Amino acid sequence: MTGPEVAARPWDVWQLFFETTARLTNEIEARLKEHGCSLMDYQVLLLLSGAAGHRLRMGELAQRLVFSPSRLSYQIGVLERRGWVRRRRCPEDARGLEAELTEEGLRVFRRLRPAHARDVESLFLGALEGDDAERLRTVMERLAHNLS
Repeated sequence: MTGPEVAARPWDVWQLFFETTARLTNEIEARLKEHGCSLMDYQVLLLLSGAAGHRLRMGELAQRLVFSPSRLSYQIGVLERRGWVRRRRCPEDARGLEAELTEEGLRVFRRLRPAHARDVESLFLGALEGDDAERLRTVMERLAHNLS
C-alpha cells in the first residue's frame, strides 16, 4: 500500500504541463523531420487539407496557427519553394491573399498522415485511460476560452 494521496500543487502541475508538452512537441517534431517535414509544415498542410478548396485566407491561417503575419509569410514561403503550397489572390476580395495546398502538398500530407497518426497514438492518445480524454478536453476548452 502506498501513502495517502497528496493533492496536486498548482505550480507543480504547471511545471509538469510545460515540460511534458515541450518534450512531446520535440519528439513529434523529430519524428516528422525523419520524413522531411517540420511540425509547423505539417500543421499548415493539416489545416489546408481540411479547408474548403484546400485554401484559407492568410489572416485566418495565421490566427489558427497562432503565428504573426511575418512568421506565416516566412512559413508559406518555405512551403512554396517545396511546391506544397501557393499564394493566390482571394477570388472574393482581390486585396486579400490565400494559401492554397497544391496537388503535391496534398500528396505529401497524405503520405505523412499515417505515420504522424501512429506517433500521436503512441506518444499521447495511448497514455489516456478511462475518461481522461473527456476531462482533458474540458480543461483545454476552459483554457482556450480564457485565452480568447
